[in-house]
Amino acid sequence: MLQAEHLTVRYGDFTAVDDLSFSLNAGDWLMLAGPNGAGKSTLLSALAQGLPYQGRVTLNGQNIRSLSPAARAREMGVLSQHHRVEYAYTVEEIVGLGRYAHERGFLFHRDSEGKNAMERALEITGLAPLRHQSALALSGGELQRVFLAQVFAQNPRILLLDEPANHLDLKYQQHIFDLIDIWRRQERRAVISVVHDLPLARRYGSRALLLHKGKCVRQGAMDQVMAPDCLRDVYEMDVYAWVRDLLEPWN
Repeated sequence: MLQAEHLTVRYGDFTAVDDLSFSLNAGDWLMLAGPNGAGKSTLLSALAQGLPYQGRVTLNGQNIRSLSPAARAREMGVLSQHHRVEYAYTVEEIVGLGRYAHERGFLFHRDSEGKNAMERALEITGLAPLRHQSALALSGGELQRVFLAQVFAQNPRILLLDEPANHLDLKYQQHIFDLIDIWRRQERRAVISVVHDLPLARRYGSRALLLHKGKCVRQGAMDQVMAPDCLRDVYEMDVYAWVRDLLEPWN
């Protein structure tokens, strides 16, 4: 579905992502892991065409740079960590903007599936009761759910998620990750997520890419990437022991 070849992102003399290659196949949930400054969010932004990069990214065999924004949005949706809303749009209006890429023809006649897609997105994210609420009155967690609903309404084949559970209560962390997991199991769907919570990544991810200082340390199946020695080298601590200590009071 998506392939990156020798992807490199530089800020002046600083290399944030260094000669990175990987592929994303249908059904994958690829977790981008690594400490702060590893290049995870930079990589995601480059894939979303939000940053200049060297190398090549292909989407369904086509160079992604050759696709129009609308064509790209029909295939790939992006959810960032931070959202800024400056106007009193309602929840429903923001979610509806996710259907823009599906509008066709002169003067943009609405797509036939738009209303149903919006309704499903509002229901599964628990936002239907807030549909007429101004976005300016929402909490950070509620606003995160609004933009996730927008991506669900967009209905792309690939989701790019930067800390999708950021600011969410535990109930909605589980709910959102379960929803994404169900979504990606549909035909020809895949997800790439930036994660800091390694147990959460281990629970939901099918594959992982471990980054350190912009370089790929290891990529592949979760058990291979999340091996104790590999994590110790990158995080400079015994991650397994730390997670066990955190869970001990709950046993």
